[in-house]
Amino acid sequence: MSYTIKNLRDSEDLAVEGGFSDTQEARFPRSDLDAEATGLALITVKPGKRQPFAHRHKNAEEVYVVISGAGKLRLDDEALEVGPMDAIRMSPEHTRALEAGPEGIELLAFGPHHDKDAEVVPDFWDED
Repeated sequence: MSYTIKNLRDSEDLAVEGGFSDTQEARFPRSDLDAEATGLALITVKPGKRQPFAHRHKNAEEVYVVISGAGKLRLDDEALEVGPMDAIRMSPEHTRALEAGPEGIELLAFGPHHDKDAEVVPDFWDED
C-alpha cells in the first residue's frame, strides 16, 4: 500500500521495556507506518524529569518539534529553553537530551532512518 495511517499513541512505548517509564514515554512508529527511509519518534518527558541518557548520531540529522509543554533541550554543553511549536534542527554529532518543565514536554522527532546510527551517551547529566 502507498500510505499508512497509525495513531502514534498506539505504538509501543519502549520506555517501559527499557525500565524508563517513571521518566518518559518513547514511541518509535517507523515500522508501524511501514516507513523505509524516515525515522519518527513521539517522546514525552514527565514533569520535572530528565531523560536518563542522551544520544547522538553518526549520519542522521534530526528535527524536534515541541507539541506541548516546555523544558530544556541540552545540546552538548548548551541548554536551550524550548516550548510549543518550537522546531529545532540538529546535525548528527550533537549530543542531546531533554529536561521537562513543570508541565512536562512532548515532541515529535523526525529524521532519515539509518540502521544502527544512534549512539547512547550515559551519564550526560552528570556533566552539569
